Amino acid sequence: MTFGDLLEQVGSTGRFQIVHVTLLSIPVFMMASHNLLQNFVAAVPPHFCSAHTNLSRTRLRDNGTANGGLDVDLQGCTDGWSYNMTEMTSTIISEWDLVCDQRSLKQMGQTVYMGGVLVGALLFGSMSDRFGRRILLIISNLLMAVAGTCTAFSPSFPLYCLFRFGCGMALSGMGLNTFSLIVEWIPTRIRTGVGTITGYCYTVGQLILALIAYFIRDWRWLTLAVSLPFYVFFLIAWWFHESSRWLALSNKPEQAIKNLKSVAKFNGRHEEGEKLTVEESMKKEMSSIQGSYSVLDLFRTPTMRKMTVCLSAVWLSTSFAYYGLSMDLQKFGVDIYLIQVIFGAVDIPAKIIVTVSMSLIGRRQSQMGSLIIAGITILINLLVPYDKQTARTCLAVMGKGCLAASFNCCFLYSGELFPTIIRQNGMGWASMMARVGAMVSPMVLLTADYIPWLPGLIYGGAPILSGVAAMFLPETLGSPLPDTIQDVEDR
Repeated sequence: MTFGDLLEQVGSTGRFQIVHVTLLSIPVFMMASHNLLQNFVAAVPPHFCSAHTNLSRTRLRDNGTANGGLDVDLQGCTDGWSYNMTEMTSTIISEWDLVCDQRSLKQMGQTVYMGGVLVGALLFGSMSDRFGRRILLIISNLLMAVAGTCTAFSPSFPLYCLFRFGCGMALSGMGLNTFSLIVEWIPTRIRTGVGTITGYCYTVGQLILALIAYFIRDWRWLTLAVSLPFYVFFLIAWWFHESSRWLALSNKPEQAIKNLKSVAKFNGRHEEGEKLTVEESMKKEMSSIQGSYSVLDLFRTPTMRKMTVCLSAVWLSTSFAYYGLSMDLQKFGVDIYLIQVIFGAVDIPAKIIVTVSMSLIGRRQSQMGSLIIAGITILINLLVPYDKQTARTCLAVMGKGCLAASFNCCFLYSGELFPTIIRQNGMGWASMMARVGAMVSPMVLLTADYIPWLPGLIYGGAPILSGVAAMFLPETLGSPLPDTIQDVEDR
């Protein structure tokens, strides 16, 4: 019997799956809050010199150089800065004076956070293939709660960055293990639907962030508000069942059968559960175990190698362009709470369209289409004059929607392409590539000081190139999940 057959025997879409997927999806609402927190805690308020000189009331634009910003800073800002705090009561910018010659530190704060997500993807990806999905999810929830709380009480900018790095690591661990625990307990036929529902949790999370930030205008209280729920999620995580699919492939068949019996009981199929035995049920799974696996196995065989390289390009560019658009909301000249809501809301139709597309025309075409259209809209935006803010915002929103659709596709598609035996290593690698893109993204914004159109060209070009790379991936629509590397090579 394959694992899919065992799952059908104990109930593949019963009460257990409903409770399991629901409880795993709730923390996803708050993951968006941490990813996009920078938009609010690092909003740049209008500011001017506090010095008692004839330059004291000189208003400075954030780009420092426009009004001779650095010049004013040297001559007349010896007494620090004054901030117009009508929008917020405090931000990390006003707290630590991250303006003018210190303004690149704002982008550095986000890059450090994404660095944490990168390290987390590497670390938690390989660890959960070794120690299991459940325990790593428990650890990640606790890390997010503690690091988030410490961030809120940071006495200095370096410590703020350090704790945000911890939040980034935790986010990776949660994302990877949540996805695997969901996908490994449900049958093939409902993967697309469930994957989309989980994606919508992240979308709604973006709207929740705008709402929380609207009512909590102090960066410390806001950070605390989006971190405290993770203490509750940490307690809930102890209930989850370890993936029986992973247990069987990790040479722990007794525990796998025990979990399957527990699921059968939960789904009201007690008798079917009692029939399960290690010898009969786990024969197929046990025969496919051959030693331990690492990230290097993603590159050892030709099909795996080609697949990993193409997926790397897709993840890197999706994340790179997504955060390029999402992390600099002030440039649109629209109220940041409103633009956060618009940017979040566009994901709803985008994900509906891509879900229908993935089910009808397949994963590969959907992945290619969403990336190429996103790239084209970003490039068109370069040609729109700066004073036409409405047109620029509409194009950016359309691009963001396509990139959100691409992310939705990426998660499901990658989970179906990588075999169970190294799925976490594969998803960890893909997530790591996404974080490389997200880390580089804020740094690209700094090139606008020298060539104003360069960031747009890079943000638009990358998705188009990776859309072409997606052409070389195999289609997985309706295919069973591969369990071993040989399954992938035979596909």
